[in-house]
Amino acid sequence: MTTSRPSPTVKGARARAHAEVRAAILATASAHVAANGAAALSLRAVARDLDMVSSALYRYFASRDELLTALIIDAYDSLGDHTDAAVDATIHDAPAARWVDAAMAIRSWAIGRPHEYALLYGTPVPGYAAPDDTVASGTRVSRALVRIVRDAAADGRLHDPAATTIVSAPTAESFVSLRTEIDLPTVSDATVLALLLAWTQLFGLLTFELFGQTRNFVHDDELLFRDAAATMARNLGLADR
Repeated sequence: MTTSRPSPTVKGARARAHAEVRAAILATASAHVAANGAAALSLRAVARDLDMVSSALYRYFASRDELLTALIIDAYDSLGDHTDAAVDATIHDAPAARWVDAAMAIRSWAIGRPHEYALLYGTPVPGYAAPDDTVASGTRVSRALVRIVRDAAADGRLHDPAATTIVSAPTAESFVSLRTEIDLPTVSDATVLALLLAWTQLFGLLTFELFGQTRNFVHDDELLFRDAAATMARNLGLADR
């Protein structure tokens, strides 16, 4: 007795249907996060908006945390795609200009998707701990910025940041593995520290803007951000020509 198996066409149709439902769940969940915040995300509420029973939704996401993780990975990948495109498009430009363009691309993404930015860089969701699944996507934007520094070093257009010094031996020791992790084996400790400072300054200033901390004392947030990014590039030692 032979057992019939689904044809490739049937399997493909099922896969497409599964992907469409999953995308609809993510889109609805994202809208819920935008409206109510990540902490209030509920699978039952998402299922209700999609006219699904909760048990059907659980076939796609086993828990609220699993759904949150999928949203976080999607947001990180969207930001990573946006930043990678900016870095790729400026490959022939001066390193300092590339840094500024990448920073402005990050800002444009965040301004256009504030609730996704808040999901990634805002207040942690109570009871949620991001799993290792988020690491690869979560480091894409920082690796894109590192690529600018790496390219500048390879082209001889990266200067040692004289104003940056390492006074802590444990900090210098930690940079040994970090330098390997980000594939910058030949740069100085001062450059690694300047890169860390620039990365945190970039997201710190952007967070201040999006969460209203610069309201009433900054005339033009976009111009301030551009000037700050240019200062980061200079402090990093990125050549401007």
